Amino acid sequence: MTIRPLAALAALTIALPAAAQQNTLAQVQAHLRSTQSMTASFEQTDRAGKTVRGTLTLKKPGKVRFQYEKGVPLLIVGDGNALWFIDYSVRQVSRWPVKNSPLGVLLDPNRDISAYAKVVPTGNPQVVSIEAHDPKRPEFGRMTMIFARNAAAPGGLMLNGWVALDSQNNRTTVRLANQRFNAPVSDGAFRWNDPRRSGARR
Repeated sequence: MTIRPLAALAALTIALPAAAQQNTLAQVQAHLRSTQSMTASFEQTDRAGKTVRGTLTLKKPGKVRFQYEKGVPLLIVGDGNALWFIDYSVRQVSRWPVKNSPLGVLLDPNRDISAYAKVVPTGNPQVVSIEAHDPKRPEFGRMTMIFARNAAAPGGLMLNGWVALDSQNNRTTVRLANQRFNAPVSDGAFRWNDPRRSGARR
């Protein structure tokens, strides 16, 4: 499935009836709450058009791992409390509270998305697009999630990817494939080697 860029999604924005907004948001909420874990392969494309691949592992609440392909010295891990950005090429580690990151909408099953999300029409009844952001905290950026209707997936929706836009208007597009939901995932999958201290693990 092709994920439309944010500009194309914005061009399609039409005011939906309130009932349609509420029903669609409720379905997305049901999907998010019934997805306790997920694994998938991903393709990540930045604003310059560079694409890298890897494997995504997610476990709620708050745990996620983006394991990039060999040769990419980056790792993103959420351990339930914080989201860690690790660059092994320069031995640098950055920390971001999970709840304040764009990924927070995927990682916290208790969040009420109706308070900060809206439906973005796609022109395809089999595709659902949700844009989430907190207007009071624009520094957290925004995230547009794309789902395909699929009766076999949790809540009848299959998460196919998202477009994240940070506060500096840097856009990152993530496309998912080979999604697998609610299989057992060990907490050990979210440990990582700290490049600042040789041999140290978190």
